[in-house]
Amino acid sequence: MPTISKKGNNIPPSPIRKLVPFADQAKKKGVEILHLNIGQPDIKSPVESLDAIRNIDLDLLKYEYSQGSYDFRNNLCSYYSGHNIYIKPDDIITTVGASEALSFTMNSICDPGDEVIIPEPFYANYNGFAQASDVKVIPITSKIEDNFSLPSIESFEDKINIKTKAIIICNPCNPTGYVYSKDEIIKIAKLAKKHDLFIVVDEVYREFIYTNLKHFSILEDERFYDHAILIDSTSKRYSLCGARIGFIVSKNSEFIETCLKFALTRLSPPTLALIAANEALNSDKNYIKNVITEYSNRRKVLITELSKLQDIKYSDPMGAFYSIIKLPVKDAEEFAKFLLTDFSVNNESVMVSPASGFYSSKDNGHDEIRIAFVLNSDKLKRAINIINLGLKEFTS
Repeated sequence: MPTISKKGNNIPPSPIRKLVPFADQAKKKGVEILHLNIGQPDIKSPVESLDAIRNIDLDLLKYEYSQGSYDFRNNLCSYYSGHNIYIKPDDIITTVGASEALSFTMNSICDPGDEVIIPEPFYANYNGFAQASDVKVIPITSKIEDNFSLPSIESFEDKINIKTKAIIICNPCNPTGYVYSKDEIIKIAKLAKKHDLFIVVDEVYREFIYTNLKHFSILEDERFYDHAILIDSTSKRYSLCGARIGFIVSKNSEFIETCLKFALTRLSPPTLALIAANEALNSDKNYIKNVITEYSNRRKVLITELSKLQDIKYSDPMGAFYSIIKLPVKDAEEFAKFLLTDFSVNNESVMVSPASGFYSSKDNGHDEIRIAFVLNSDKLKRAINIINLGLKEFTS
């Protein structure tokens, strides 16, 4: 019998989707599942994107340029210029989602055995990308008691050694909803520059901010151009998750040229999806504004409903659309399974993500879940009520 690689066996399962078989079984029994486990927006995609696909006038669906069409990359430059980021099309590599962007990045800056420092909890798939690239994640743990704010700079510097290649952060943060301030970003960037490291910032949720804090991008400060790598996507702000269009942005030409080598090996990003994403960039400017207003309202509902629950702690999301909830249970994954297999209210139940998968440290997050407030307010209220009633039965 042929054997599977150690690398393949070591890829961690996604906490976002690992309980899908239990949800599918519940659905077969007629139970409606309210999905708080995944950041899949329920808001309609821009009509301009969908019309572009419906009305496409092509007689050949050919490969696109490996780095993405010039028109799309040029439109991205216009988008970023409105956010004090001034780049050229050649500073961009279009990827199959932000996931491929992160994979290309890790493979371009790291050799097997190298290390990257990431504050945890972090987007679960960072672990998978690192494993696939034979890169070791060095976690710096942030605390729910501090709303998962940036740990001390000294804690980062203590972990830097000859194998360290980068510091990776997500801003706004999936899974905590924390938004790093300009001061925090610059502190991390200065540390990276001091030790000649890359600073990789996942800015997929850059538009989703609900406080008076303004999003600050690493590429707004030219002092860090040689060290800065920006990861972004059209998936969340334009509700185009299924299009799988992401991008890498950097002023470091050697890094971009290296990423292009990886892009060339997979030929091109999907042509149809690029057309949809390009039209999203040209869509009504009120689209994003209305989306943020809707999520801001959902956040208020979430906080109101969570505040009614006893014996829990939760992160107050300043941005993105996630919150980590600390539960009065020893094993949040077992509770998440219980909701899908043994509990419902009016024939409804809830799917959440066990938060241990968002940590690299093995002992962390076992009593926590991550939820995505991507459902409308009525469904969100029902979902939190189900979690509340489910907790009472699970812990009784």
